[in-house]
Amino acid sequence: MKKLILTGILTAAGLATTMNAQIQQGNWMVGSSLLSSKFGLNTDAGYSIALQPKGAYFIKDNVAVGGYVTLGTEKVTKDSGTKFTYAVGGLGRYYLSPGEKGVDNLLNHGRWFLEGNVGIGGQSTKGGTSTTGLDFGVGPGYSYFITPNIGLEGLVKYAGVTGFGNEGLTSNITFNVGFSIYLPTSKAKQVANDMK
Repeated sequence: MKKLILTGILTAAGLATTMNAQIQQGNWMVGSSLLSSKFGLNTDAGYSIALQPKGAYFIKDNVAVGGYVTLGTEKVTKDSGTKFTYAVGGLGRYYLSPGEKGVDNLLNHGRWFLEGNVGIGGQSTKGGTSTTGLDFGVGPGYSYFITPNIGLEGLVKYAGVTGFGNEGLTSNITFNVGFSIYLPTSKAKQVANDMK
């Protein structure tokens, strides 16, 4: 029984160390949001299928900066046409550490984060409305690590596009589902080895 308890404690400590190693300075994160539900603020709600590849580099522990590209289609209402969405820009993420004041992990194998993005983007409906201009968004997310280097993610975001076209501002609350792969660099591997 003592061996079983000791093994459980060592495994938990190893998982915590591995989880911290994923978001250390020098690592890379690549991934994509795949599906999105939208709750309209000044526009109708609906669903969208979009591929949003993103990549980021950890400039310091828990902080990553990088870029994203969005290409997708969206069906707002039964009577409306299909909307095409596109964007390119920069993003930033801050991962909340376990033990930070007021922050508790939902599960032992995951990490809460805040994500913000800004870039150039737009949306258009064939023969209908269009907006092109500043693409922006901000919101909280959660990454659940199914392996030490792969996380399934859920992200709730206030997202919008403002600028030129038939509509000056379109904005929504979105719920996105996707994944991220965390790639350690040799420097990050050395830090992880030093911690062992």
